[in-house]
Amino acid sequence: MAAQSYDEFIDHVKRFSNVEHAVHILNWDQQVMMPEGGTPARSQQVSTLSTLHHELLTSEETETYLSALESSSLTDEQSAVVREIRRQYERADRVPSELVEEIAHTTSSALPVWKEAKENDDFEAFAPTLSKLVDLKREYAEQIDPDADPYAVLFAEYEPYLGLDTAERVLERLRNRLVDLIESIEQSDVALETDAFSGTYPADEQEALCRSALDRLGYPWEHGRLDTAPHPFSTGSQFDARVTTRFTEDDPIDALTSTIHEFGHAMYTLGLPREQYGTPLGQNRNLSVHESQSRLWENHVGRSRSFWEQFLPAVTERFPETSGVSPRAAYEAANQVYPDNLIRVEADELTYHLHIVLRFEIEQQLIHGEIDVEEVPHVWNEKMEEYLGVRPDTDSAGCLQDIHWTHGSFGYFPTYSLGSVLAAQLYATATQEIEALDEQIQNGEFSALQEWLTDNVHQHGQRYTTPDLIEHATGEPLTADYFLDYAERKYGALYEL
Repeated sequence: MAAQSYDEFIDHVKRFSNVEHAVHILNWDQQVMMPEGGTPARSQQVSTLSTLHHELLTSEETETYLSALESSSLTDEQSAVVREIRRQYERADRVPSELVEEIAHTTSSALPVWKEAKENDDFEAFAPTLSKLVDLKREYAEQIDPDADPYAVLFAEYEPYLGLDTAERVLERLRNRLVDLIESIEQSDVALETDAFSGTYPADEQEALCRSALDRLGYPWEHGRLDTAPHPFSTGSQFDARVTTRFTEDDPIDALTSTIHEFGHAMYTLGLPREQYGTPLGQNRNLSVHESQSRLWENHVGRSRSFWEQFLPAVTERFPETSGVSPRAAYEAANQVYPDNLIRVEADELTYHLHIVLRFEIEQQLIHGEIDVEEVPHVWNEKMEEYLGVRPDTDSAGCLQDIHWTHGSFGYFPTYSLGSVLAAQLYATATQEIEALDEQIQNGEFSALQEWLTDNVHQHGQRYTTPDLIEHATGEPLTADYFLDYAERKYGALYEL
């Protein structure tokens, strides 16, 4: 009886999972291909589907299945599915459908407002929308748990098992250690080859180079595609995982590393078990783990000396004017540290985390009501000067640069640093377990690393909680030690500290 009930339960779960996947594709289309005039209809479409997903998830049928199965004899994998749907159900069941619908409609409508505000450097045009989103997400958090820290409730949407206290500890440790390292780098007399790729690089040629990189890394084009978006992202399923990037004509490394970053996301998605599509076992663990995959491929592979040893000829073939650039110079150009950079997605590996700390602190202040939306530009600029020693001249290069708040994604940013920390821990373990990994990368051989990640991370979906998955893959709990050791070793050598 339990087996039959479980199979029926899975059919029910797949119904609302498919609705959710449809919303993701509609959102991809809105950011990549949809004409600007389509927003009113798209807002209604996303709102309707989001409400339908919520109603199916929180239906009496879901609760009936969960109650019956929780008292049944289940396998470990079946128990994991029930655990994950129970967690989703309990959060969603506390939120009225009307609020879900309003949030979905508001976030879909927010995208073009943000884009126009960013293009026109007009924060005031976006402020009313942002204020509404803050209010809606506060209400959302209060509905889920009125006695908890609302920001912790929102953070659990993206990382349900590590806890906000873990994020706070990691970010504090990164801030304390990286500030000193960055200061030492600034005082170093070493001048890296930062102008190795100075010049103008047409977007279409950069796109061809990025496609070449995806080919070498092993991206399966029959299950994905490369497009452009104002803010690069990846979305999809184990059958269709798409990546986006963007191009700056005077900086080909930015588009290349961005593309490799999104490749990491896509390969995680594609590595999920196909036979479990539509169930928690066929879904990524969470955004901290997802980000670990993108940061691992972008930084530990794409910014490594070994990668540039094998990929530089492809750059020179596409851009003959770079024929005088050596692998060492390319490596240095891809790893320069520049604290005066204003843009998070263009930041180096070290200052990147100070960008995250800034957003983390501002989000908490907004959700806690400690600052008003109108104060965001001033607070942002003050924190930029405090942490990075630079002030944006425009809000477009400041508080309007990220897309996340248009999605109502408060609590998302800490997962970037958690993911970077986990990436270093995973890569250190992979290096120990894969023979001559560095040499393989230098030879353009990436399959062993991809297989290791699939075996130890991707194939498990949500079978394990985050702490259990990390211990399963690396043999120890999450720690920032590997990232800090890696950063100090790598940049200490580059800048002769």
